[in-house]
Amino acid sequence: GWREAVAAAAGALQAGGLVAVPTDTVYGVACLAQDSAAVRSIYSLKGRNGAKPLAICLGDVERLYRYCHVNVPDELLRDLLPGPVTLVLERSEELNKDLNPFTSLVGVRIPNHPFMRDLARACSGPLALTSANISSHGSTLTVLEFQDLWPQLSLVIDGGPVGDIQSPECRLGSTVVDLSVSGKFSIIRPGCALTPTVDILKKYGLVPESS
Repeated sequence: GWREAVAAAAGALQAGGLVAVPTDTVYGVACLAQDSAAVRSIYSLKGRNGAKPLAICLGDVERLYRYCHVNVPDELLRDLLPGPVTLVLERSEELNKDLNPFTSLVGVRIPNHPFMRDLARACSGPLALTSANISSHGSTLTVLEFQDLWPQLSLVIDGGPVGDIQSPECRLGSTVVDLSVSGKFSIIRPGCALTPTVDILKKYGLVPESS
């Protein structure tokens, strides 16, 4: 059942493995963000350019303060998270220096998916999370769509189809928004939740960075 799957996934992650997981947007591949060897494995799995950052995934908003410098109201975070949004914030000293060493920022995800939140809570530090596909290929909504990656994964958690397989919007992934400049926001990737995300940011008085 559910608890066994969470325990098996957490065990594989603690052992340095890569685990495919369902999220609230697309399928992802996770590893422990604080494990430098596992982070390198994710890049080689995806054939990903080393200059493209990985997001971190947490189970709860409270944990975000350990790994990021937050300059927006806590209520704003809780209005957006958990949800299909990646918030880009200034990283703290707590985060593994080998994770995105080329930037002082980090994207944070708290997926609105009970398995992902339980898994993140079961691990001591943050997870590094990226989409389960080869870089520049389309996002995946079922485990069969990335079966070419299975041999390199320690575990594949099949949560069934995520989102609506017929809807192209579902493959856009999370909306990525940079909140690192106080009082402003900039959209890095429109993703699948652009309009509600911008509405919430404006409700708290944030203005687009270009203005």
